Amino acid sequence: MRVLITGGTGFVGSRLARELLKRGALNGEPIDQLVLADQFPLPEAAADLAQDPRVQVRVGKLLEQCEAFKSERFDGVFHLASAVSGECEADFELGLRSNLDSTRALLDALRIAGHRPRLVFSSSVAVFGPDASNPMPPLVRDDTLPTPQTSYGTHKLVCEHLVADYTRKGFIDGRSARLMTVTVRPGRPNGAASSFFSGIIREPLAGQEAILPVDPSVSHPVSSPARTVQGLIAVFEATQEQMGGRAALNLPALNVKVSEMLDALEAVAGKGVRALVKQQPDPTIQRIVAGWSKGAVAARAERLGLQPEKEFADIVLQYIHDHPGAVTEQARRAAADYERGRGH
Repeated sequence: MRVLITGGTGFVGSRLARELLKRGALNGEPIDQLVLADQFPLPEAAADLAQDPRVQVRVGKLLEQCEAFKSERFDGVFHLASAVSGECEADFELGLRSNLDSTRALLDALRIAGHRPRLVFSSSVAVFGPDASNPMPPLVRDDTLPTPQTSYGTHKLVCEHLVADYTRKGFIDGRSARLMTVTVRPGRPNGAASSFFSGIIREPLAGQEAILPVDPSVSHPVSSPARTVQGLIAVFEATQEQMGGRAALNLPALNVKVSEMLDALEAVAGKGVRALVKQQPDPTIQRIVAGWSKGAVAARAERLGLQPEKEFADIVLQYIHDHPGAVTEQARRAAADYERGRGH
């Protein structure tokens, strides 16, 4: 089996690649080659992937790489590559190229190749938003009418429909999964408006100050990296009948307030770590976040056996276990004491 991951050298893409290689198979078929296509090379933290003979890394803009895909066979595709929310708001043309034009080019390349691969498109909870004609419910569901309030969310919704239509026409076997905000992401902040959801955990655990640009009462659906990858694979392996249709589905969410995230950080790592989070309102981020859903439910994903974490402390601990070198010794000791106290 030959599998393509666009955005394959990014955080979620490389984590997905590592999990697929560990499993060795996808949908019951052995993975012979994993092609990671990205505009950036593999980071040092993912250098182990390059050592696996099953992995091929291709560096370049996706729009430019799609020409070669027209003459290649892929049995499976995970389309993760995109410009993120803050980038799309700051640079409209960039968002169109990176999200709409690249997705159209990829789908057309797969159509021309003619092998009808199974494809998972990583959509986003950002497709939901408030509108005067369509008040957003407290919890968005699979069948909540999407009315995005950002360019990024609009791009994701348009691509959902493209994937569904290319599937209807028989060019691909496509399905779209709406990812919740993935936290905690390692490394440096990115251009996403949601970047602070990771920053207020990651930076304090490293002994650094973090800026909170919104009110602590803000509520939002989040998911850990591990559960996100698990969800992408489950959606790939599900039949269209198990999916319950071509429409996009929500991946499971832990609906949490920022204040609850900070409470969990304090419980796991101590008061001193929490004190490193400084509130500093940012009107641009506040405006974007005000148009996001406050929570989500995922009935169709639950029927696939997917569940969110039970509490945010589990997500904090996952980050500490996955990236011990990015956490202070004091925070690691506090986390170990916390786990012993919980009987883990």
